[in-house]
Parts: sequence; structure tokens; C-alpha cells
Amino acid sequence: MAWNEPGKRDPWQGKKPPQDVEEMLRRLRDGVGRLFGGGGGGTSSGGSGGMVVLALLVLVLLWVGMTGWKNIDATQVGVVLRFGQFDRVMNSGLNFKWPTPIEEVIAVNTKSNGITDDVRVLTRDENIVQINFNVQYQITDARRYLFNSAQSDEALKQASDSAVRQVIGRSDMDTILSGHATEVVGETKKLLQQILDAYGVGIVVNDINFQRVLPPDDVKKAFDDANNAGNNQKQVVNEAQGYAAQVIPKARGDAAKIRAQAEGDKAAKIAAATGETQRFALVDAQYRAAPDVTRKRLYIEMMQDVLQKNIKIIDQSNGKSLLYLPLDKVRDDAAAAAVGSDNRGNGQ
Repeated sequence: MAWNEPGKRDPWQGKKPPQDVEEMLRRLRDGVGRLFGGGGGGTSSGGSGGMVVLALLVLVLLWVGMTGWKNIDATQVGVVLRFGQFDRVMNSGLNFKWPTPIEEVIAVNTKSNGITDDVRVLTRDENIVQINFNVQYQITDARRYLFNSAQSDEALKQASDSAVRQVIGRSDMDTILSGHATEVVGETKKLLQQILDAYGVGIVVNDINFQRVLPPDDVKKAFDDANNAGNNQKQVVNEAQGYAAQVIPKARGDAAKIRAQAEGDKAAKIAAATGETQRFALVDAQYRAAPDVTRKRLYIEMMQDVLQKNIKIIDQSNGKSLLYLPLDKVRDDAAAAAVGSDNRGNGQ
């Protein structure tokens, strides 16, 4: 045959053609030859019979050549059905099969595919969210994909919606919108794969992404108000913390200052009291040694101290003149003198 000539490509790729095909062609040729060539019709009859056989052989070859080969792309596998029943799976490349309608081939795309869907879900903390998600999947078993489910794509979509609803329904809104969303996505992917394995549809989930997580339009205004209230609360808390950070150090400084002053006053009072005690002990010792002298000296010192702190008015008229005493000025001067004396006594 032509593909056996040197330099020609062998469509059988080193394999022998099926013996059933050769046997079928041989029997068909012999039967047609007996039908048209063995009836005693002479040369004309034999020539007509040979032409019919040749025509039939050409038709059979065309039938086999046109429907007996199937080219499968690199991203596909072929599921072969013989009389409508699964027979085998074809790999990529040029493959031989029984002509149609004996065998039919369904090409299944095995590269990564994706579906996108929107679901509205109620979270655990009773917030409604609208989630747009994308699932990237790959068909790993073409036979199961075609025959274990009447609509495998629809089964994948329903399983994806169910997995998203279950996981989101067990999560809080803050968890979904925060940095923990990756954990939610991972849990959703794991649950979706478990559902698909239970269905046995021959699909493996490569990835799942939450592309958009937003409140529905009919509750968006209330959701925004809640978010604004939360943001305002955070702002007030931050301002209060800033004010506290400003006031507390100052208050602590004032408290330390007052404490230091109190400690100073305490030390001064104790020192003064200690000095008075020592002075009294010295005076007592002197009084015991010379009572009269000591008593007179104490009297003179006390009079000196009293007269020094008061305003003095001297009458040299021997009572002959009426003196006007400015009592208010005397009182004020006496008070000022007493304050000055106290300050001197405290060392100020």
C-alpha cells in the first residue's frame, strides 16, 4: 500500500492494521465476486462484476479513510464509544477507530477551565454579603466526567455554590473581609473537592478565588452606615488615646513635682522640729544651771520679738494730747510684718 513505500509516513505508526478490518474487506470482496462474477455471463458479465467490486472496494476504503481516523489535540482525550457503550480512551495524536457508526469519539478538554458565579450568603453574624467567586478546575477522568453525571458542569456549579454557602455561613463578616480570608478560601476549596469526589465526576479543583465580597445593593446603604459608625468609633478612640498620651505624662510630671515639694516640706519640717528640740534641750540645760538669768533672758528675747513684729506709737505729751490711731493701717502693717517674719523663719 502507499504508506508502506519508502519515505512515506506509516499511519499505523509501526502497528499492524486490525485483522478484523482485513478479514472484513476480504470477505466483502469474495462475496461480491461470487455474486457478480460466477453467474456465466461471459466476458461482459465478468467485466461488469469486477467494476462493481472495485466500486464497492473504493467506497469501503473511502468510508474507512474518512471515518476510521480521529485526531486528538494535545489538550484533549478521546472517549471511544462502540455502539454507544464506553470502550476505551484515546490519547492525543492520530488514532484509528472503527468507522462510524460502529465507533464514535467524544473529545474532552483536559486543560484547566474555569467557572464564575455570584451567590448571596448570610454570614454567622447575620450580615448579608454578595460574593463573586471563580473556580479553576481540570478534568482528570474523562469517562467519569461524561457518564457519572448527566451534566457535570452544572454539578460543579451547584457544588461550588454549596461549598461557598457552607463556609461563609460559618464565618463572620470581619473574618471574610480581613486578612483571614485566605483561610476561608482554603476551607472552601477543600470542601468543594470533597463534594466533587463524592459525586465521582473526575474533576480536580486547582484554585478558587473570591474576586469581590460586597453587601447587596438593597442593604449597601445600611452596611455603609455601619462601617462609617465603626470608623467614627475608631477615630474617637484614637483621639481619646492621643489625648490620654498627652495628658497622662503631664499629670504624672505634676504629681512628681508635688511629691517632691511635699518631700522637701517634710524634710524642712522635720529639720525645723529637730532644731527646735535641740534648742529647747539647750535652753533647758541653761535654765537648770541658772534659772533667774535664763528666765530674764527669755523674757527679753520674747519682748524683742513681739515688739519687732508690731507697730509702735510713742506719746511724748505725757497724756496731754489726743492721739489718732489709724487702726486699719496698724492692722495691715501688723499682718504684713507677721507674714515677713514667718517667711524668714522658714528660710524663704
